[in-house]
Amino acid sequence: MGVIHLIRHGQASWGVGDYDQLSELGERQSRVLGETLRERLEIVDLAVVGEMRRHRETAAHALAAMGSQAARAELAHAGWNEFDHERVIAVHKPAYKSKARMVADLARRKDPRRAFQEIFDASLEQWTAAGEDAGYSESWQTFGDRALAALEDLDKQLGKGGSALVFTSGGPISAVSARLLGVGPEGWLQLNRVIANASVTKIVSGRSGLSLVTFNDHAHFEGVRRELLTYR
Repeated sequence: MGVIHLIRHGQASWGVGDYDQLSELGERQSRVLGETLRERLEIVDLAVVGEMRRHRETAAHALAAMGSQAARAELAHAGWNEFDHERVIAVHKPAYKSKARMVADLARRKDPRRAFQEIFDASLEQWTAAGEDAGYSESWQTFGDRALAALEDLDKQLGKGGSALVFTSGGPISAVSARLLGVGPEGWLQLNRVIANASVTKIVSGRSGLSLVTFNDHAHFEGVRRELLTYR
């Protein structure tokens, strides 16, 4: 039976010039994740990363902490990239094509993070309801299709009994989880909203195909490490 662990990246740098890099906390989350995987897993056959900087940095910290249990090979795959969240927001609120305008508007709010989340949720709902020709760089349906295709490609590549770690984002993880569970846009929105940074989602490959057995496991950030738990 093949096993694929989908790992959401550690906390990125929200509110700074380059979001696509891990924060100091995100780096620590990634190292703790690697230490946990070292205790839980035998040698992993393959590590796959999306093309984003936060994916690569999470993989680097986690695999270093895993030591001898780390994968012997590492591949990049564009299918695991996150959706274009800036474009999704801009279609919903055209004034926010200017990132500086959005940052300035949020800074005037009492709780900028909550204000952003409200805008983001509304933008995602509009995106999932739109069709193929609605001004997005990628429709929600196309996004889900390519995430599932990346998972299926990896399953074929691993073969029987293989194991892999995939360092990606919350969107693709929620997309393949929703497909395997047979739920639509509302289900994807609910999954995407609760997935934690540096969490682990486990998928197994058997005679009946691919099955989701664990979603959003973040027990490594409970108890004495609960201060490491973040969602954005």
